[in-house]
Amino acid sequence: MPADSVRKVAVFGLGSMGYGMAQSLLRAGHAVHGFDVVPEVMARLEAEGGLPGDLADIAPDLDAVVIVVLNAAQTENVLFGDSGVVPMLHSGTVVVSCATVPPEFARDMAAACEAHQVLYLDAPISGGSVKAAAGQLSIMASGSRASFDAAAPVLEATAETVFTMGDAPGAGSVMKVVNQLLAGVHIATMAEAITFGMKQGLEPDRFLEVISKCAGTSWMLENRAPHIIEGDYTPHSQIDIWLKDLGIVLDIAKANKFSAPITATALQQYVAASGMGLGREDDAAVAKLYARNSGLDLPGEA
Repeated sequence: MPADSVRKVAVFGLGSMGYGMAQSLLRAGHAVHGFDVVPEVMARLEAEGGLPGDLADIAPDLDAVVIVVLNAAQTENVLFGDSGVVPMLHSGTVVVSCATVPPEFARDMAAACEAHQVLYLDAPISGGSVKAAAGQLSIMASGSRASFDAAAPVLEATAETVFTMGDAPGAGSVMKVVNQLLAGVHIATMAEAITFGMKQGLEPDRFLEVISKCAGTSWMLENRAPHIIEGDYTPHSQIDIWLKDLGIVLDIAKANKFSAPITATALQQYVAASGMGLGREDDAAVAKLYARNSGLDLPGEA
């Protein structure tokens, strides 16, 4: 990559998605600083080519800031908290905000950034940790043309598909919460279906073999059912993520007087699973709730 094409980027939030995005940016030749509450993760990124440096020292030279934290509160804290990055940035730097947040929050953050002459791209992501590490995410983005132009090197390095949702921040977040409604329901339904079959003597690997080729399949089924079959609940996406994301869906539904009973039912399954102490396990662990209630042993538990 020519020297004048290298962008200086800071990635905030080095979880399964943010770390993969940072890796993809490094692989594309950009200068990447990583920030996380876990020092060991920051050190790991530096060992792979990430750059060290105190935020106050590097912020004025950044071209882009990528926010891949858990929720709206963490996003706002990174941007405008006690050590918020936005007041340190130079005019024209772009914030690429990737967390699932309410659309109104995205609009508020865009306006607050604009007051500092900082660009804001509402850019929630989808695809999971594997696609994040491969630079093959789907990004649902909305914002001004200037924001898209400034964020283009980041999008090119991290996404397989960028959906342009419009020139107003918030539209990307609208699409993301629609996606999360479906994804959260699909995982809970997959867990219900696989344990329903097991209760009748169906082997879980046979379930996946057949249903993945039938009309009842979904991307979430094909991605998460193997976790159950392997008895591996290493968190790629945690149970507790769905308390937040489906909670956002229902908050919006309530504000719009829109009934969303299937979403509400799915959310209660995640709430119950979290109450069992499974909140930090992979979201496929919602199957453990069904297994407990029906007296089943899942793979790896017998």
